[in-house]
Amino acid sequence: MTHSSRIPLLLLAVLATTAPGQERAQAYVGAHVIPIEGDEIPDGVLIVQTGRIVAVGPRSKVEIPSGAKVHDVKGKVIMPGLVCTHSHVGGPSGGDRSGPIQPDVRVLDSIDATDVGFQKARSGGLTLLNVMPGSGLLCSGQTVYLKLRRAKVIDDLVIRLKDKSLAGGLKMANGTNSQGDPPRPGTRGKSAALVRETFVRAQEYRSKLEAGRRDPDKMPERDLGLEFLVEVLEGKRVVHHHTHRHDDIMTVIRLKKEFGFRVVLHHVSDAWKVADHIAASKTPCSIIMIDSPGGKIEAKDIEWRNGAALEQAGVLTGFHTDDPITDSRLFRRSGGFAVRAGMSRKSALSGLTLAGAKMLDLDDRAGSLKRGKDADFIVLSGDPLSVYTHVEQTWVEGKKVFDRSIPQDRLHAVGGLGASDGQAWSACACCGGEEAR
Repeated sequence: MTHSSRIPLLLLAVLATTAPGQERAQAYVGAHVIPIEGDEIPDGVLIVQTGRIVAVGPRSKVEIPSGAKVHDVKGKVIMPGLVCTHSHVGGPSGGDRSGPIQPDVRVLDSIDATDVGFQKARSGGLTLLNVMPGSGLLCSGQTVYLKLRRAKVIDDLVIRLKDKSLAGGLKMANGTNSQGDPPRPGTRGKSAALVRETFVRAQEYRSKLEAGRRDPDKMPERDLGLEFLVEVLEGKRVVHHHTHRHDDIMTVIRLKKEFGFRVVLHHVSDAWKVADHIAASKTPCSIIMIDSPGGKIEAKDIEWRNGAALEQAGVLTGFHTDDPITDSRLFRRSGGFAVRAGMSRKSALSGLTLAGAKMLDLDDRAGSLKRGKDADFIVLSGDPLSVYTHVEQTWVEGKKVFDRSIPQDRLHAVGGLGASDGQAWSACACCGGEEAR
C-alpha cells in the first residue's frame, strides 16, 4: 500500500480518537468480514464508534485508532445485522371485523416491546424488523419499522424519519385471507373493486388537500385513513402486500400501475410462474422459505426456486420470517434453502440484509457494513449459510443486545424451560389483527 493511499485512513484514525466527548472506538480484528456491498474480506477489520461504522476493510489497509479497544475475533464471521421485512413479533394486531380496509389503524399501538420474541429475534441475528398487522383484511393498517435495541417501551424501538414521523408502511392483502362474509369481500373481483374505490377516494382527498392549502376555507375534514393513503400515493410510504397465487400477484401489479403507489410483494408463492412480469413492473419481492409447505391451498405451488427465478429475472429479492410462521432464530437458513435451489450466494446474503433494508427505505443506514452506516452487525461462529453456525453476538447501533455466552441469552437462543415465558402468540384467522399470515 502506498503512502498516499494510507492518508485518508490515518486521518480517519485521528478523527476517531481526538474528538472530545466521543466514546472509545471499538476495533474488531481478524474476522472473515462479509460487508454485503463489496467482496468478502478473509482477514478483516471493523471499526465502530458512537453507534456508527467508522471503517471496514482488510487488516492490511485499515489503520486501528490509537486508544481503540481491540476485539480479537479471529476465526469468526462478521456481517451486517439481519433484516426481516415481515414479522409479527410483539403480539401486534391491526384492523378488526368492522370493515375490510382500515389504513388509519397503527400496529404501533398494539406491540409489547418487552415481548421475549424480540430477544429471540436478537438471538437469531435480527437487528431490523418490519412489524405488521396480519392479512385477514384487504388493508389491516400501518406497519412499523423497528430497530432491535434493548427496550422497555415501544418508543425505544421505533425509527424516526427526518421529518420526525414514524418509519413504516401499509399492510395490504388479497387472495383467500381477505375474503369472507360482509363487510369483507366474497370474491377476488370484489376485493380488487373495493381497493380501487378506496384509492379513488384517496386521490379525491389529495385534491381537496391541495385546494385547502391554497384556500383554507376549502380544507376538508381530517380523515386519518385517507391521510395515510395520500402518503402512499405520493410515494412516501410503501405498500407491503400479502399475495400468493400468480393471478393475485398480477392483480397487485395492475393496481400499482393504475394508482402509481410503491409496493413490495410478500410471500409470492407463485412468483416463479410470473417472474418476468414482476421484473417488468420493477416490483421487489420479499419471499418466505418454508421447509414444511401446507396449510393454505393458494400456496400449494410454492417452490424453493422462487429466489433463483426472481434473481435470474432481475427482481430485488429479500427474505422474511413471517414469525411465528418461521422462527426468527432460524432466519439465516432461508438464504441456505434459496442457494440450495439455485440462487447465488451473493444474492442470498443480500436477501437477508441489504435487499430488505432497501425495501424499507433504510438502506442508507442498515443492511451492509459501510462507513457512516449504523453499527448493526453480528458475530457468527462460522459461515452464515451453514446450519452448524450460530450467532454469538448481536450489536445494534454499537451496543451489544445479545451475547450467547450469557446464560439467559443462550436460553433464548436454544430454547428450554422458561425460554418462551411472556411471549405473545398470534394465530386467529378471523380478522385483520391476529389472523392467518
